Amino acid sequence: MTSGPGATEAAIAARREQTKIKLDQVQKAIGQLQRERGRLTVRAIAERAGVSATFLYENRDARTLVQQAVATSKRQRDQTATEAHEQIEASWRERALNAEAELTRTQKEVFAQRQRIGELMGQLGDFDQMVPGESVQALTTENTTLKRRVHQLTQEHRKLQERLEGARTNLRFADKRIADLEAQILEQDQP
Repeated sequence: MTSGPGATEAAIAARREQTKIKLDQVQKAIGQLQRERGRLTVRAIAERAGVSATFLYENRDARTLVQQAVATSKRQRDQTATEAHEQIEASWRERALNAEAELTRTQKEVFAQRQRIGELMGQLGDFDQMVPGESVQALTTENTTLKRRVHQLTQEHRKLQERLEGARTNLRFADKRIADLEAQILEQDQP
């Protein structure tokens, strides 16, 4: 074995070349994991690149590559989770607003029908005294029809209130579930 300045320089050059090859492998592994939407962790990158985790921690350039890739991946996951959460929340909010609008419309319709029934009941009393029996019968039939309509509207109103309450409950459940999932993501991301 020969030792000397030439052998040392050759060993250093070989070591630098080997380190450069490993860095290229790390960069390639990071790119593959990102394309595959794989979880970017030190262990996953080390396995894919065929290098040791120690190399990734001790080599400054490798550590920088891994930290940047993990940070980028986390930002993308966070953004995806945020977008999904906002989409779900918007969907439930829209449903709740639609149910509330329908409930308001139904309440107005029920109120208008009740007013109309009150007016007709008053007219029926007036006609009872002034009009022959056939007209009274027609008004009685119309009154019965209106009562059925009020009953139907009352049932629709009740159903819409139940749907609104269900939508609100689902929204609360979705918010709780999303908060739980976000907490799990944060726990998993902590080393």
